[in-house]
Amino acid sequence: MSWRGPLALCLLLLGACQRTSAPAPSSVPDAGVAEAPTVPVPASSLAEPLLPCKADGGTPLDAALGYLEGSKYAEALSCAAQASALDPDDATAHAARGNALAALERTAEAQVAYARALALNPGHLDALLGAAHLYAVQLPSSREFDELGALYAERGLSQVDEAPEMLPQFALVAAMALNDLGQAGEALQRAQLVLAREPHQPEASYEKALALFELCRFREARAAFTGLLNDPAHGAHAHYHLGLLLEREGKWKQAREHLDKARVLAPRDFPEPPLPTEAEFREEVARTVAALPKDMREDLAGVPVRAEELPADDDLLSGEPPLSPAILGLFRGPPLNEPCDGTETPCRSVALYRLNLARAVRTREELREQIKVTLLHEVGHLRGEDDQELAARGLE
Repeated sequence: MSWRGPLALCLLLLGACQRTSAPAPSSVPDAGVAEAPTVPVPASSLAEPLLPCKADGGTPLDAALGYLEGSKYAEALSCAAQASALDPDDATAHAARGNALAALERTAEAQVAYARALALNPGHLDALLGAAHLYAVQLPSSREFDELGALYAERGLSQVDEAPEMLPQFALVAAMALNDLGQAGEALQRAQLVLAREPHQPEASYEKALALFELCRFREARAAFTGLLNDPAHGAHAHYHLGLLLEREGKWKQAREHLDKARVLAPRDFPEPPLPTEAEFREEVARTVAALPKDMREDLAGVPVRAEELPADDDLLSGEPPLSPAILGLFRGPPLNEPCDGTETPCRSVALYRLNLARAVRTREELREQIKVTLLHEVGHLRGEDDQELAARGLE
């Protein structure tokens, strides 16, 4: 999943659907706990009365839609509120109200407005697109929000025959949500739907590059990110990922140049990670193992817990789909209740990745906590739990 700030709606211009910050490791099996954030409603926004709707002789709904096209969101909200009051069963009026509220960053109210519109008409395309964008792009990232965004975007894609011009918008939001959910194969397909119509669309190009990286198609990812280096919105992200790719090739000096450039271009998105030395990292991993409950330490008896730099290609490509290059840790081998097949030596092992773990946090304290969470995740795999079960226990 990724962190995104409030963004303009992508209802009118495809280019308004834009990531503004670096994605965290995308729904990787060994990522840390990410609770669904609450969305507070500012008291001032609830108390402030709306201005009268200036419909200029037309209907309030037509006026609301016109104001939305002109990016006059306060006026659009006034007219959409009047339209929905005059006809509470009009899904279009509630969708327009949701769009205006979302653009004004009154997100909790927008959630209710979209829910009302979709309760009245589950297939309303404007409501589906607005809700998809709200959950996948505008609200703080969480698995639940991304899943809702993907659900609404995919529902819209399934019925865009009614409005083919909306296909790229739904496909782009779907690509964003699916990338954040770690479903890179599906995200790549959605990004390509957009690029088939608009070959140089920057947001879709970025989602494609990100999906290729997550799918371990490194040569293609490198070419895709190189093409984004001069893009104002994505240059920092392109430098960052090129740095990660060059690290995997052992080109540490070139990698550092790209990572430093990303930090200069977007210091808030790419702060200097709290990177321990290899020796310090090994010591912290050993302390974390020693602090585990007795039953977990007993399960780990004879299972090496190794401190490594980055996941190897062979590990990433050992299954289908491949694992994300950003995984924080990995359990190798069969769970305890299954026999070894003789292909692994040792039969079972755990790896924790220093560089990925350091980049997933911002402080040494967070790093220590993330090492613990990742180790607990891998012990869960050792005991036979899958990623879904671990996520349900808060060990995503």
